[in-house]
Amino acid sequence: MSRRSAAVTASLLTVLALGTATACSSGSHSGSQSVGSSGGVPTVKLMVGGIDKQIYLPYQLAQNLGFYKKYGVNVELSTEQDGGVGAEDAMASGQVDMAGAWYNHTIEFQAKGKAVEDVVQLSGAPGEREMCTKKSGVTSAADFKGKTLGVTDLGSGTDTLTQFLAAKKGVKTSDFHRIGVGAGSTAIAALQNGKVDCVMTTQPTVAAIEKKGVGASAIDLATTQGATAAMGGAFPAASVLARTDWVNQNKATVQKVVDALVATMHWINAHSAADIANKLPASFVSNQLVTKADYIAALNEDKGQFLPDGIMPAGGPKTSLATEKLVGNVKGSVDLSKTFTNDFAIQANKTEGFKTTTTPAGADG
Repeated sequence: MSRRSAAVTASLLTVLALGTATACSSGSHSGSQSVGSSGGVPTVKLMVGGIDKQIYLPYQLAQNLGFYKKYGVNVELSTEQDGGVGAEDAMASGQVDMAGAWYNHTIEFQAKGKAVEDVVQLSGAPGEREMCTKKSGVTSAADFKGKTLGVTDLGSGTDTLTQFLAAKKGVKTSDFHRIGVGAGSTAIAALQNGKVDCVMTTQPTVAAIEKKGVGASAIDLATTQGATAAMGGAFPAASVLARTDWVNQNKATVQKVVDALVATMHWINAHSAADIANKLPASFVSNQLVTKADYIAALNEDKGQFLPDGIMPAGGPKTSLATEKLVGNVKGSVDLSKTFTNDFAIQANKTEGFKTTTTPAGADG
């Protein structure tokens, strides 16, 4: 979904190497085979689309809280590298078992004849903000005409969202220019150097842009409420995706991963931004972009994107499908019931006696 600066990537690889050094590794296998195991504990490879981003914090948080181990699964986390294969594509090709990526990819895969499903939903909003320079004059997507807009990569989720917001305001894609600027320091530089008028990005990049005074939030897609106002409904973003054939062959293992992440979502809901930051790797919350105080303030602002119980919200799949169709990514019919399942999340909540507050999406989305 997203790409990351080389500097951040290097630091994260060090952190991940330390964090997974004690995890048992699975043998070489394709995605269609059963997961590896050690001592009867299954091992799952999960790649995240930018593991240091706030929108994707639950995957690493679950590791640091010891929840994967608690629920009986070894999860080997990895992250997209700048210019490398996307997490969802790595999953679809069998390089990893699962992807920490946006739900909308399941719709795109189905349109291409590939069966991929979302097994647990972590957020009800993209977690993105359209950050614009003051001189751009952009206060809504209606002002996109004639502007140059930065996205993480062409074809990425931020690219799709940018086109969708424009279309909602009657602005054609041909009326503005889109370029890939990545995230972090490269996105900030694009604003500073006048290469773009706006950039769609997430925390902690948003906080860094605001702190440097090079841009301000023009459109809020960072909370479920903001996404609903701008897009007409909740937009399910961060999730866990896996190939349907792999899910069907490894249901017990999938349940363990979902159990751990559902427990993490309830933990997030019950704890402060500072508590969460204290449980994450130091390089995630304090680096060349932001201080820890900045990170915590940003998380306080955008914590509303996270769903408390891992359940796909009613209307979410329909909103995502409408987005894909409006920008032309999907033209044929889509069976939404095959793009997600709430079965694992519902079972996880029942097992632990957690109270659920999200209204589940039905088979039609």
